[in-house]
Amino acid sequence: MSEKILIAGGTGLLGTRLSEMLIDSGYEVAHLSRTPDKYARYKTFKWDVAKGIIDENAIRYADYIINLAGTSVSGEKWSATRKKEILNSRVLSTNLLCQYLEKTQHRVKGFLASSAVGIYGNSGDRLMMEESTYGSDFLAEVCKQWEHASWQIHSLGIRTVIFRIGIVLSNKGGALPQMAKPIKMMAGAPLGSGKQYMSWIHVDDLCRLCIKAIEDRQMQGVYNAVAPNPATNEHLTRSLAKVMHKPMVFPNVPAFGLKLMLGEMSEIILNSSRVSATKVLQTGFTFEYNHLNEALESLYDKNS
Repeated sequence: MSEKILIAGGTGLLGTRLSEMLIDSGYEVAHLSRTPDKYARYKTFKWDVAKGIIDENAIRYADYIINLAGTSVSGEKWSATRKKEILNSRVLSTNLLCQYLEKTQHRVKGFLASSAVGIYGNSGDRLMMEESTYGSDFLAEVCKQWEHASWQIHSLGIRTVIFRIGIVLSNKGGALPQMAKPIKMMAGAPLGSGKQYMSWIHVDDLCRLCIKAIEDRQMQGVYNAVAPNPATNEHLTRSLAKVMHKPMVFPNVPAFGLKLMLGEMSEIILNSSRVSATKVLQTGFTFEYNHLNEALESLYDKNS
């Protein structure tokens, strides 16, 4: 019998692709949803984080649980309400899963949790390892609390893997289409100094890494989910323009302009994050996309 994977946040960018790849690998997949639809592509169980409820059948169904739930950090400006939403959507959803795993009879063998490289804050040119010091800005604080909540599940005796995810490269959503938009209109430009590092991972490699974490019982604890070659913002912007066959004619967008426009949210773009993939490579995982150019070429072909 094939093993059953329950995904929270299964309809997001990563959850959608991961669900497809899990099915292709022979797993059964179900999603947690606030509004289950019997005509949905995947079996769905109801949960409501605000009300603190999960259909207990969901917990009984699962051999593995993957938690990708969380409000987008880049959707809108960070008002006090929005910041609370970003934090609570991650921490409360994880706490709720933990409560139900504690009180429900289940056979869950592993829990995969997401976090982000934002935990390291603005780290400049330093190469950050899993044991490196944390940042102190808003996103770093969110990640710390998020990981703390996920680690509670480990204390229930369930093997727990936490992925600190870099920028996920996909042409279906996330950061890349946002960056491609001005380039398409011949208005592409590096942001800020352009020298800030951006640690990235191709969406398919991230999904393959999640599948490896399910299958490799030795994997436990925190891993940076990033490709081995971080790129600067300027390199990323210029490489994207190149694969899209568009010129780069504009000077850099100044940091003060971004801060004015985006407020505190400009941290996402202006913080430098140079993160090591060594620990993931030591598990024997091989990246299909080690270098930025090959990742971008796979997503933006000649017709882009």
